This record gives sequence, structure tokens and C-alpha cells, in this order.
Amino acid sequence: MGATIVEKIFSGRCAGTVHAGDVVMAPVDGAMIHDITGPLAIRKFYEMGGEKVFDPRRIIMLFDHQIPADSIEAAKNHVFMRKFAAEQDIHNYDICEGVCHQVVMEKGHAAPGEIIVGADSHTCMYGAAGAFATGIGSTDMGFVLKFGALYFRVPESIRTEVSGKFQPRVGAKDLILAIAADIGADGATYKAIEFCGETIRRLDMAGRMTCCNMAIEMGAKAGIVAPDSITWEYLKGRRAVTPFSLASDPDAPYSERRSYDVRRLEPQVAVPHNVDQGVPVGKVAGTPVNQVFIGSCTNGRFEDFAEAAEVLGDRKFSEKVRVLIIPSSRDEYLKILRAGILEKFVTAGALVEAPSCGPCMGGSFGLLAPGEVSLSTSNRNFRGRQGSTEAFVYLCSPATAAASAVAGEITDPREV
Repeated sequence: MGATIVEKIFSGRCAGTVHAGDVVMAPVDGAMIHDITGPLAIRKFYEMGGEKVFDPRRIIMLFDHQIPADSIEAAKNHVFMRKFAAEQDIHNYDICEGVCHQVVMEKGHAAPGEIIVGADSHTCMYGAAGAFATGIGSTDMGFVLKFGALYFRVPESIRTEVSGKFQPRVGAKDLILAIAADIGADGATYKAIEFCGETIRRLDMAGRMTCCNMAIEMGAKAGIVAPDSITWEYLKGRRAVTPFSLASDPDAPYSERRSYDVRRLEPQVAVPHNVDQGVPVGKVAGTPVNQVFIGSCTNGRFEDFAEAAEVLGDRKFSEKVRVLIIPSSRDEYLKILRAGILEKFVTAGALVEAPSCGPCMGGSFGLLAPGEVSLSTSNRNFRGRQGSTEAFVYLCSPATAAASAVAGEITDPREV
């Protein structure tokens, strides 16, 4: 019997052939920590007797959740991490580049066939580069910092075969919200979701990142797309790597196979308070919104803002809505700045913030008051996620966000 792409990755990094369900100690190719989880992981590293990290070249440190520091405690954490980076001679260390997951991809820290871990659940986004990437806890990360390896139970894989061509103003975010609604919040627990099919092969890297980013919202250990010409082209100039073939075998043993046809897919909105509560936008159209957030590691790239700008046109955002524009990285910020998109948003009435997580995790700024409604292009809408536990967060695509920000209520972008 053949092997899945995940089994092949683990077999390539371990001695001998590895199958789903096997427990292995596997070396990691990269380890990422940020300003929230990093201090905890570093303390665990010291508690384990750590003196020198396993390889400073393979450790990535980023500040994105509370940057600039929004409290004295946050500032202390930043100082602690800066000292650790200097002590350990860690050069993959950025204090103002943007959201960790976007920066890891941009800097070429994830590549096909690699095993990458991060002390953040949305580390699975790097599966868009053909890597096995997964989030781990701070104790596990402390172990990785010291030893450069970790125990894994090799996950089974769910194959999602996606076909068809998207309707105008329907895209990757609508697809992944629909898949999450179908599989459920725990339907893929400790499994890998492999995104396949003609539609995925046509997706650009931004769309693939959106899909892999949200694999965790179904309980998945990882999301992954087999590398192809789009992957290798993206890595050019970011990483010195020679293209090679890496894909699941035709007779690979999947735990489940699911098929999706996007030809009739409508814009999707996940209603409070769970990500798997996705519905066609028409079912919630007319719901007034107080804040619209376009950004995050899920949808904070140039392609997302270009889509939102196309929907906006020459209109203004509703005076009833606070519109927050937060690029996912410095590079993405510069792209939309140079394209004139940033000026367009500001002229329309938006607030533009520095590359960061922003309100996505309820920190720094953009918090909601009791009773307020946020429409967000981010990845989670749990109760209290963006402020008050009595607020309501809806998730959507950049196109839906822009249309709704203009109308002041949830709106089908195809009708604008």
C-alpha cells in the first residue's frame, strides 16, 4: 500500500518507513516562538537544564501579539526574549516584521518535506509550503529548544478533493469556512487535512495559506498542500532549495475522503460563537455590524486587500462601522502602500494599524464592548475572542468584509 504525504515526510526525517499511528521521535527543521508563548517556552528550556539551544539557525523568534508593548508586563516579556536571542546567538529574530506565520513563510523558514513546530496553534499554515507544520505547547517547545526533536504520533490523513471554479467574489476563505462547517470543530482531531484537487492546484499561495491556516479549527494536527510549480516559484529568492516530487500515492491509506465542488459555493459567514457554524451569507445578511477587521494571518495579505479594495470601489465605509486594516507583515504593508490600496482605505474612512495580530486574539487594540458585533477576516470567533464575552464575532472573506463595511450590515459581496 502507498503512503500519504505526511507519512512520507516523517519517513524522510526518521530512520525507516513510518505509518500513521506510529509514535516517533522526529528531528525538527524549524521551531517558532512569539512574544506570548516564547517566554514560557524559554523558561521551560532553562528548567530542563538547557544552556544552549540545539541550533540557533533553526529557531525563529517573532513579536506580533503585543507589539508595540501594550503593558509593562508585555514590555518585560520583550526584554526577556531579546536577551535570550542575544545569549543564544539567534539571528532569525524580528521585532516588527509582522504576524509570525506570515513572516515564517515570507522568510523561507518552511519548505516542502520539512517538519516545523511553533508555539502557536496556527503554525499549520506552513503546510501551504508542503511542510508538516503543527502547533505545540510551551513545555514541548522548551524540549525542542534543547534537543531539536520531539515525540509525534504520526497522524492519519483526511483527503479533501476540491473541484470547480469559484464564482466572482467567492474564494479560499469561503471554501475553508464551508469545509469547517462540514467536518465540524472536532471532526479532524489529531489528523492531517490534505487539500487536493483542481481548485487547490489553481489557488495561489495566499489562498493555500488561508486554507491550511484554519485546519486547526477542525481539530487537525496539520493542513497540507502537495508542493507544485506554484510552491517552488513562491520559494524562489526566499530559500535555496531544488524542486523535487512530494505527493501522496494514489493508493495512500486515508482515514476519510471528502469531495467539494465550489461552482455553487456562496460567500460564507461563520456565526458566533464557533468556527464550524458557517452559513451562506444570505442567512445573516442585514445583521448590523459595529466593527470590520480585515487582516490576520488568515487574510492579511496583498491579495486579500486587493479583493477588498475591488469591492469597495470609490465608495466610503459606513460611518456606523469602525474599519480596521491590519496587514500581516511589513512586506504586505509595503505592497498595498505602493499599489495605492492603503490610501484608498484611509480615504474611505478606515484605520490602518502596524502589522500585528491586532484584535484577532483580543489584545492591544480593537476590542469589542458588550453587545457589539465584529465582522472579521480572522480565524476564530469564540466568545470573548475579540474583547467582551458579551460581544459577537462573525467570520468572513475580505470581499464580504468590504461589502459589509460599506453597507453597515452583513452584505453579500456579489450584490455590491
